[in-house]
Amino acid sequence: MSLFTGPDGRPRCAWCAATPGYVAYHDREWGFPVADDRRLFEKLCLEGFQSGLSWRTILEKRENFRAAFAGFEIAAVARFGEADIARLLADAGIVRHRGKIEAAINNAQRALDLIAEQGSLAAYVWRFEDRVVGGRASTSPASEAMSKDLKKRGWRFVGPTTVHAFHQAMGLVNDHDPGCVTHAEVEAARAAFRRP
Repeated sequence: MSLFTGPDGRPRCAWCAATPGYVAYHDREWGFPVADDRRLFEKLCLEGFQSGLSWRTILEKRENFRAAFAGFEIAAVARFGEADIARLLADAGIVRHRGKIEAAINNAQRALDLIAEQGSLAAYVWRFEDRVVGGRASTSPASEAMSKDLKKRGWRFVGPTTVHAFHQAMGLVNDHDPGCVTHAEVEAARAAFRRP
């Protein structure tokens, strides 16, 4: 993997050279372990919206998505109906794709089922922690297994590439380049993290 020298002179994963907004996201969020159900649900939704687009597009619209989707509070999104779909399709601040909007609502309903069964979305997600690190491939055995299971449970826009990007971002794997300044921070955070 290659590295990018940031504005502070420190080496980072090369992908964050694309835009200044990536540096803050890379340094403070990407790869740090998350156990909060709302944040996990938000990221699964946003990765679904990102499908076919750049993450930059989604990151720049993230606050608009949060406002449009009730802060990604799972029970609230699960109650969205046709009026909400119409509202979201008219919202220029988000990605206006009917299939992805309907998938987010459907997935909120499926997430409630999972929470009832597993105790939390986090408890379910962390069963699929990725034990293979490095390489930054587009999928992994863990993401393929989670994708397959979610699809079996009726989730949509959760292919293995989408799920792998979710795993990378939510700390289920440390895919920071070993030479990146954030790699060791993520390793320490993962070591201290209490799996749900």
